Amino acid sequence: MGRDVIVACDFSSAEATYEFLDKFTGRKPFVKIGMELFYAAGPSIVKELKGRGHKVFLDLKLHDIPNTVKKAMSVLSNLDVDICNLHASGAIPMMEAALEGLTRADGTRPLLIAVTQLTSTDQETMERDLWIKEPIDQVVMHYAENAKKAGLDGVVCSPLEAEKVHDRCGKEFLTVTPGVRFADGDKGDQKRVMTPEQAKLIGSDYIVVGRPITAAADPVAAYERCVREFCD
Repeated sequence: MGRDVIVACDFSSAEATYEFLDKFTGRKPFVKIGMELFYAAGPSIVKELKGRGHKVFLDLKLHDIPNTVKKAMSVLSNLDVDICNLHASGAIPMMEAALEGLTRADGTRPLLIAVTQLTSTDQETMERDLWIKEPIDQVVMHYAENAKKAGLDGVVCSPLEAEKVHDRCGKEFLTVTPGVRFADGDKGDQKRVMTPEQAKLIGSDYIVVGRPITAAADPVAAYERCVREFCD
């Protein structure tokens, strides 16, 4: 399994998304569809992008009682996405139910990964707002181990934690890492960040990159730069 760059298409409409992706006349980037775009455009945006040749990471971060998540995942499975996710904080029974719902009658399914802690969360925020006092890296590792126990394929984590996740859960356990910025770029609202080259060196399997590509003066050039730094 090779590394790949996932472009976060955090647009407010299908039209804006198509206008952006039409710039890519060569390589079709792996794209992430998050809540904003999915809620604005609906399931049809997934089908359209799949039809255009893009792989799709559907980033809806499900978190509910196990039966509700199971039923929701069975619907998402029919969209033929490549990756979908949920919150590891929903606990092992919810993750197991999600996996069951996601698996089709023929045994195939998209990859399922769990969010450990959001990259906008730091130790101070976690202690003040969530009342979790343990060190954030230990919390992330515990959530990753729970995801593996539940049978999931990997986790979303900060690139700062990817190497530790692989050490704890194995090299085949995927790490999908947002919070990636170019060395000469703006960190935005991310607090735990790393460059594409650094993410490669510590073993991230996928990096999710948004504004450094989508807001660039030349998005295609920014994407190709990211691919060179991370994949080559």
